[in-house]
Amino acid sequence: MLKQIRSAIAELNPDEIQARAERPVRMLLQSATPASAAAVEKCLLDGGLGPVRLAEARSLLMREEDAGEGTRFHLVLYESGLEPPPNWRTGYDAFEFSPYRPELLIPEVLAAREDLSLALARRFRPFRDRVAHGIIQHVSAENAMFAIMSALPNVIPSLAEIPWAFGEFASDTAVLTVNQIRMAFQLAAASDHAVGFSEQRSEIGSLVAGAFGWRSLAREFAGKIPFGGGLLPKAAIAYAGTWVAGASLERLYRVGYGLTRVERKRAWDEAFTRGKQVAAQLMARVKHPKGSKPEPVEAPPHLEDSVA
Repeated sequence: MLKQIRSAIAELNPDEIQARAERPVRMLLQSATPASAAAVEKCLLDGGLGPVRLAEARSLLMREEDAGEGTRFHLVLYESGLEPPPNWRTGYDAFEFSPYRPELLIPEVLAAREDLSLALARRFRPFRDRVAHGIIQHVSAENAMFAIMSALPNVIPSLAEIPWAFGEFASDTAVLTVNQIRMAFQLAAASDHAVGFSEQRSEIGSLVAGAFGWRSLAREFAGKIPFGGGLLPKAAIAYAGTWVAGASLERLYRVGYGLTRVERKRAWDEAFTRGKQVAAQLMARVKHPKGSKPEPVEAPPHLEDSVA
């Protein structure tokens, strides 16, 4: 399994994740009054940034009256009642805000511009919590889906068709573990920490070591069981193991230490329960791919506190 993990890791590119996070995202702020602009600035620049990062964030969030001629921007934030500049698309690169609820900008921007999420999270603290939560939820569901698909070889002709499978050479555990390592890179990038194999060797070592534990647990439900009762718990284990790893990593990057043993146990129980619901919805998608979409699955309620 270690050989397979090493082979799958070769497909990861932490430099690409780092580059996405370091991309400067300049935002033009259009407001009717200085007070409205100050409300947005207070919302986006709060959060305990250090002086260097705060100065950088301020330079990327510029009021219209301070913007020099020829300055290029990636996003426009405009107050309700105003019009964005010509050729800017509302809901894609132009976003309306209310000075009374400027925080509503954050989910709207992230929903429309996932490509900018790491860069925004790295420089603007209010984006960071939501981005980290989204990374953990996405990779956890991704791993649950892989656990289902890899146990159903007749559903698709080859695991290589799954974009997050690193080829047919990789076992279930290798792919799930490498997805967790990718998650660790993304969480570090979003949290303004160093990204890379050497920079995160302790975290990677913990993820690889943990893979042996939950692989043994999953073996109880392993096997080619077409839509059987053992398949959902196997997917739930993949979900819960990834969620707990992500929640602990997010805590580590946010405050300097991960979840305690007691917290990990509680997090596992809650995530496993939620994972069974996720697995059931994913199974419905596999069985009825052209049917109605399953309801979105929210994070376990108590785990929200650990990543947001």
